[in-house]
Amino acid sequence: MSTLHEPGLMGETAWIWLAKAAGAIAGSAVSLAYMLPKGKQEAAIRFAVGIICGLVFGGAAGVKIAEQLAIYGDLGKAELMLMGSAAASLAAWSALGIFNRFTERMKPPLPDFISEQQKRKLRDEG
Repeated sequence: MSTLHEPGLMGETAWIWLAKAAGAIAGSAVSLAYMLPKGKQEAAIRFAVGIICGLVFGGAAGVKIAEQLAIYGDLGKAELMLMGSAAASLAAWSALGIFNRFTERMKPPLPDFISEQQKRKLRDEG
C-alpha cells in the first residue's frame, strides 16, 4: 500500500501549490455562495479574482493568521497555504464586493429625463 507522501509521487512544493489552489478555489466558492453575484459575468470575475488573490497572497495570509492564533508551530506548510489561500480568496472579493455595493448606494440618482406620461406610454406599448 502506498501513501501520497512518498518521495517519488509528489514533492513538497507540489503539495504546497495544490493546497494553495484548493484553498483559493474554496474561498472563491464560499464568497460566491454568501454574497450572490448579479449575473454570470460578475460571478466569473469574482471567482477569478478570488483564485488569483488566493494564489498570490495565500502564503503570507496563512503565516499571519497562524501567528495571530498562536498555532504556527502546530501546522504544516500545506495546511498554512490551504488556510491562507482560502482566507485571502474569501477576503479579496468580500472587501471588493462590500466596497462596490457601498459605492452603488452613494451614487446620486440620475435626473428623470422621461416624463411620467412617456413612461406610461412605453409600458403600454411594450
